[in-house]
Amino acid sequence: MIFFNQDEQLALLGRQILETTWTKFPTLARNQIALTWIIYDSPILVNTGGALTPDAFWNYPVRGFAYRGIEKIYPANIVQLFYLVALHEWLDKKMVNSSVEIERAMRNMIVNSSNNATSLIVDVLTGTTSGPELPSAPFETWQYQRQIINRYYQSLNWPELDNINICQKTWDDGPYGRERVFYGETLENQNILTTNATAILLHSIIGGVAVSRKRSQSIMTLLEYRPNPSRFSKRIKKNYLTGFLGSALTQNSKIWSKTGWTSRVRHDAAYIEIPDKFPYLLVVFTEGEKNARNEDMLPFISQQFMDNANNL
Repeated sequence: MIFFNQDEQLALLGRQILETTWTKFPTLARNQIALTWIIYDSPILVNTGGALTPDAFWNYPVRGFAYRGIEKIYPANIVQLFYLVALHEWLDKKMVNSSVEIERAMRNMIVNSSNNATSLIVDVLTGTTSGPELPSAPFETWQYQRQIINRYYQSLNWPELDNINICQKTWDDGPYGRERVFYGETLENQNILTTNATAILLHSIIGGVAVSRKRSQSIMTLLEYRPNPSRFSKRIKKNYLTGFLGSALTQNSKIWSKTGWTSRVRHDAAYIEIPDKFPYLLVVFTEGEKNARNEDMLPFISQQFMDNANNL
């Protein structure tokens, strides 16, 4: 069971977009892309400041389309969105206390995709720290603590989250010491997400029901970008939406998004509002070294979805 109704019209358009994409980018194999697309018909139930109660929100039907939406894929920095929501849950329940450094790290984790900031947030969430390898008994305790984020998301009882794994930090050149051992010899314990899992979390945020109405709004504030060619990323020294879904949008559009990129994946999870069109949520994961380097692919896909919004 998934949180959206699988819609025939969206499925037809989605498959057409995929076929067009495979024709345009022959290096993209059919098993190297996954996506989830949700349309918000009128009356719009999201980005309303949490006007609906959680019960009313989750019982309100939305329609969508997914292609390989349950495929388990390494998420890169998309996982930071999950850590952000978990941190707000911890703060809301007084499990941790806010501080200047936590607030700074939280912002830099999302706005700049900082791996160093993510390291601190994971330490705060789990009560663990990185370091040398540990003896067996302390290491077992350490591992149990690191799994607390997984246990939190499992407690939500969303079927879309059944097969995810989000217990690892994000890295520049990889883990060392106890962190490397925790990954497993063949990296079998690496972070894993699906586009459906990412979509339901983003859906809850823009619906105002992630943790609480107020905290959902705080998360939205960090995720919001305005397409603006003059804004540059401190990390990659180019337009901060270059190579991702937002670079296809016009100046009067709005986007709330979280990207993820490594040498072998390029992902984006976005909620998009375009004047005179239905708002929509789009999560796209792509794999493969050639595809990860391709800065035209996600903008092309985004343009196709944007153009097809006229056909709804």
